[in-house]
Amino acid sequence: MSHVKFAYWVPNVSGGLVVSTLPQQTDWTFEANKRYAQTAEQNGFDYALLQTRFIASYGADKQLEAAALGSALAAVTDKINLISAVHPGLWHPAVYAKILSTIDRVSGGRAAVNVVSGWFKGEFTSFGEPWLEHDERYRRSEEFIKVLRQLWSEEKANFRGDFYQISDAPHKPKPVREEGIPIFQGGNSKAARQMAAKVSDWYFMNGNTNQGIRDQIDDVKQLAQKEGREVKFALNGFVIVRDTEEEAIAQLEQIITHANDDAVEGFRKAVQQAGASSKEGEGMWANSSFEDLVQYNDGFKTGLIGTPEQVADRIIELKELGVDLVLTAFLNYDTELEEFGKKVIPLVREKEQERQKGAAA
Repeated sequence: MSHVKFAYWVPNVSGGLVVSTLPQQTDWTFEANKRYAQTAEQNGFDYALLQTRFIASYGADKQLEAAALGSALAAVTDKINLISAVHPGLWHPAVYAKILSTIDRVSGGRAAVNVVSGWFKGEFTSFGEPWLEHDERYRRSEEFIKVLRQLWSEEKANFRGDFYQISDAPHKPKPVREEGIPIFQGGNSKAARQMAAKVSDWYFMNGNTNQGIRDQIDDVKQLAQKEGREVKFALNGFVIVRDTEEEAIAQLEQIITHANDDAVEGFRKAVQQAGASSKEGEGMWANSSFEDLVQYNDGFKTGLIGTPEQVADRIIELKELGVDLVLTAFLNYDTELEEFGKKVIPLVREKEQERQKGAAA
């Protein structure tokens, strides 16, 4: 039985991981992120996910570029895998393939990428790039990934698509691992699920109900089987661990009470360009309430709120639903990242072991 894996959102944008005026002991600078990455790898985390943002949104008025910071963190860590997020349309895939191979070499084989198709129209139009219709963004992302894979695996890459054309393109050095660099993607819509089934290694889900999680996993698995592939599943969750359940719930209520209403409303309008604009209207954020959007990937819905024991039990429940990786975010990174690694991850490992023994008995 494989262990559930743990990742954390790298706070490489200012404002923390909730759209709230409540004070957060979370810093966006390199020195802080160096400390967080080293703390995470010493306390049981497997992955760090670096956000990609170029223009202020949901209060994130300062942003460190994901791949550049990923390379810097690669040089000051030893074990943790570094997932750099990227927007096709703002980068050429051949250039980005080289950036990722470089991070992979710097880190000794710890690079990964999260290909995000984009929901923030202003980040494209402000830079003079066209804003594509929802499903077209996913078609472009699929081509982007195909180009990455060809460059990493072939002596010379040739690709003819609607968005990218590559002719006899060399790529050296290749990534450290022969199988290439793991590719994550986000989504929820039909277009996102089909793309994951065809080209991605990991499918990231926003926070959701058990039924919503199960439906996505079942659908993507079936689509991947038709392609002769397997996909792994990662789920976003905002973590509030306190000594009592009452304290954890009170903290959640404080975060929501102090929500930055203008920023949340601006975010809500921006993400209408995402899931709600898909043909079936079922993509990311399509059914998110105001409270859900205070944590900008529906992290409260996942239910990682309570005592260490309660949160560990919930993670085991998620694993049994088919979740392979839990992506965490915290209010106060200066203390809570380490506390989660010391108090929750060991409990999850104990519970996994107990279940393995029970299954073998």
